[in-house]
Parts: sequence; C-alpha cells; structure tokens
Amino acid sequence: MTPSHRTRTSGPAAGARRGPARDLLAELGLATRRDGDDLRGTALVTAAMHVPGAGRLRTSVLAAWADTLTGLLATQATAPRVPVTLELDVQLYRPAPASGTVDATAKVVKAGRSVFVASVGFTAAGGEPLAVAHASFMTAPDPGITLPAAFDVELPRRRKRLSMPLAERAGCERRGPGLAVLPRSDDGLNISGTINGGLIALVAEEAALSLAPGDALCSLGLRYLQPARTGPVVATARMRDGLAQVELRDSGNGDRLTGIATARTFGAAGASGGGRAGDR
Repeated sequence: MTPSHRTRTSGPAAGARRGPARDLLAELGLATRRDGDDLRGTALVTAAMHVPGAGRLRTSVLAAWADTLTGLLATQATAPRVPVTLELDVQLYRPAPASGTVDATAKVVKAGRSVFVASVGFTAAGGEPLAVAHASFMTAPDPGITLPAAFDVELPRRRKRLSMPLAERAGCERRGPGLAVLPRSDDGLNISGTINGGLIALVAEEAALSLAPGDALCSLGLRYLQPARTGPVVATARMRDGLAQVELRDSGNGDRLTGIATARTFGAAGASGGGRAGDR
C-alpha cells in the first residue's frame, strides 16, 4: 500500500517516517474524497511531472495516484491491518496531457478474504477518458504494523508541490541504456517503512524510457514480489519492438528481486512519441 499521506503506525515501522508534511508523493498533489462506496481523486498536472523530452504527464505518476486511491480503498477492507500492493497496471487510451486537471474514480472490484482488487478510471479536461488502472492487495503479514486510529481515506490538497522534476526530487537516476537507480529516502517510504510502490513505478519507467528517449509509456504493469527494504532499487530493462521487460532488485538487501514490470511506449504503439521500435 502506498497512500500519499503517511502517519505513524503502532508497529515497528513507526519510527521510520518523518511525517506527512515531508512525504514525497504528497507533493504530487492528489486530493481525495468519498463518493458512496467509491473514492474520487483530483490533481493538477505540472511541468515537474513531465516525462523528460516528451512534455507530457508521466505514466508513473498515474501509477502512483492509482496506487494511492486503490490502497486507500483497500484499507476499508483490511483495517486495522495494512494492505500491501501485489500488482498494479496502468493503460492509457492516448498520450497524457501536459497541463490541466486529472480526475479519477476508484471502485472496488472484489473484497475477498485474501485478496482485494480495485480499479481506477482517469479522465482529463472535459471528462475525456485518459487511462484505466487496476491493482490487487493482500494484508501485510506482520500483524504489528497497523493503521493509526485517526486514519482517513480523504486526503486534503497539499500546499507544498513538486518544485523540481519528479525523478530529481526522488534521486532517481538513469545510469545507462536500460539502467536506472532509486535510492531509499525517509520521505519515500510507505506506511510499513519500505520503499513506496509509486516510486518503484518511477524507476521502472526511467529504465524503460532510457531505451526510448523522447517517448512516453502507453502502458505500465508492475508485480511486487517482495518489499524493497534497503535500496537502492536497481531497475534493468530490455526492450524489443517497444515492449520493455524490467527487473527490479533491492541492491542493498542481497540484490533480491523485489519486482518485475512490463512497459510499452507510444512510439511503438503507433501513437505520438519519438521512440524507435526494434531491439535495444
């Protein structure tokens, strides 16, 4: 689970957080409100959220917002225990906007005993469909990590916004073709004290886009195999005909495989973008 407001828990990860005011993903500006059984979100797209060289909203930002919305819904089924993300995918109908407001509606698909599934529909200006996302969750196995008594799924709009490009703010760097690295930072952790799944989406995106400069992703799917506890997270991508496969490893924790991702570029899909198709 990676909700973008973080409060201290009663479990062993309580000391791992510095407080919601310094939360990196809160700077993405997502505000949420209940709407019956659904959860609605809205955020303003800024230049700091753009794909380098493409001038459009990052798909990883949509992934982070989707993870937040679905994770907040999941807490309603798992409380007082904390849900953790198993899978997350985002599929865009068309290239994301460069500015304006993005609205989202998250709905419960299934609230089972062991797995919770939710979906998100994103729209851009004028209510034009932008993307769909799905996420699945399980309850964190550590019973000592619990939600605070004052936990609320409604997030206010944050005053502090990104003042620099997202990758720079997160310390995420491209180290070469198909290689990106994300350090562990106190303000990039989730409620259980591990690296936020939205930031893992960012490093996967950066690894893929390093093989298609100037392009953007039309789809991004992630499978979280185990928490990234130590960092840096190293993402290694291979691309063929615009389809990237990405391995994500926790280099500070025995180089353990923490997740896998697949991504496709707009250039390969025949939409706008400058990525080349073919082997890389």
